[in-house]
Amino acid sequence: MNFLDIEECKPEQIQEIFGLADRLCQNREQPLLQGKTFVLLFPETSLRTRVSFVKGIRDLRGECICMSPEALNKREHLADVIGYMENWADAAIIRHPDLNKLRELSRYASIPVINAMTSENHPCEIMSDLYAISRRRPDYKDLVYTFVGPGSNISRTWMSMAKRMNLNFHHVCTEGNALGPETANYTFHTRLEGILQDSDILLTDSLPEEFRTAEYIGKYQLNLQRMRTAKPGALLNPCPPFFRGEEVAADVIDTDYFVGYEFKKGLLYVQQAIMLYCLYHSKHAAT
Repeated sequence: MNFLDIEECKPEQIQEIFGLADRLCQNREQPLLQGKTFVLLFPETSLRTRVSFVKGIRDLRGECICMSPEALNKREHLADVIGYMENWADAAIIRHPDLNKLRELSRYASIPVINAMTSENHPCEIMSDLYAISRRRPDYKDLVYTFVGPGSNISRTWMSMAKRMNLNFHHVCTEGNALGPETANYTFHTRLEGILQDSDILLTDSLPEEFRTAEYIGKYQLNLQRMRTAKPGALLNPCPPFFRGEEVAADVIDTDYFVGYEFKKGLLYVQQAIMLYCLYHSKHAAT
């Protein structure tokens, strides 16, 4: 099966991937990918996702071939690209801006295509974040999740995760930046103070240039003073790369609220679980 979008996953599949990640955490180096070769199309600027995929594959004794995602921008039809790649690769892991290009590639592929990030979404990242939250907070389905910032691939994927897993997801930003109509799982706010005291998990993404203003940062930056008004035990999980002094203040990074570094330890195991799940489960499992 392919792994392109959280909305294409069933809740039980997400739980199965989490359970598989648990087992991988406990037995970290097994030859589960021995004899398997992965083609990775990543830009040179990718840090965390690329390193964790490459290490995750090698820890399970698989092989990987790294290429630039620009290889998909040639005039060659994607059916022909993947038709040749299937001779030598068991799966393709791709970080490319255009989700539609990954969808098209997957339509012709007989090997799994895994989305390592697009401009539209970032499913592996949010799978890893929710996994980390669920292992810290077994009551994770009852928590209030609050994303602060404009629409992005991160906020959209959190909204998709909230829909699939029936989470209480709130979004805070300036007027006109709602991700869509409000639903049972999505509520939009323009005032941070109005929802902060009810929030258990605070989420951010790096700010586009037009939001890096004194006015926006003054109203919406997550700093230590504001985090102290959140619910007891609240966690701050900014999506990297985060920028001190912009979406988050420097004073909150060195506190117990911040869980960014710790949570990303699980990224390797969740991505390993996704690869194994895609390789060994029926393509019809996600339909």
